[in-house]
Amino acid sequence: MNAAKRTKRVALYVRVSTDHQTIKNQEHELQGVAERHGWTVVAVFKDQGISGAKGRDKRPGLDKLMQAVSRKEFDLVAAWSVDRLGRSLLDLVQVLQELHGKGIDLYLHQQGIDTTTPSGKAMFQMMGVFAEFERSIIHERVMAGLARAKAEGTQLGRRATVTNDTAKVRAIRSDHKAGKSLREIAKAHGVGHTTVARIMAKAVS
Repeated sequence: MNAAKRTKRVALYVRVSTDHQTIKNQEHELQGVAERHGWTVVAVFKDQGISGAKGRDKRPGLDKLMQAVSRKEFDLVAAWSVDRLGRSLLDLVQVLQELHGKGIDLYLHQQGIDTTTPSGKAMFQMMGVFAEFERSIIHERVMAGLARAKAEGTQLGRRATVTNDTAKVRAIRSDHKAGKSLREIAKAHGVGHTTVARIMAKAVS
């Protein structure tokens, strides 16, 4: 039983931005890390030739990883570097929150972050603080843009009926809370940037 406690089931996540790069080096190094720690690699998730700036819906490897996280198929996720998971702090914290919610730890090789350790847990908490700060900055920009548009007499929004669509409004607010940009939200829901800004302004009024 003691041996079982020492053995962690780990999933590896590897990604490269172009087809000319190889994921083999990342996978080889992470396999070595797992061996040195006595972890058992139970799955490897890969995204080949996909930018970290793309969302989860455009990264099948990451999407499969997070589906497996929801089923708690392993104890820890190991990746080569923080930018393999995402380019945005908000994206990273969202992944961390999903992992944390399932009691799954994260190991980032290049940054030496291991949330199984006290220092790793502290780093996670600090990331959350900075992510909240980034959300505040985004909100301030939304409000400033809305105020400027009103001052210039701009008619806000493409379709007045959008704000009456309760389901769409909820979805837009949910995307904003998840840290998505105005551009991403507007494109996803087929509305204008100012429509998104108006909906978010009402949320805090």
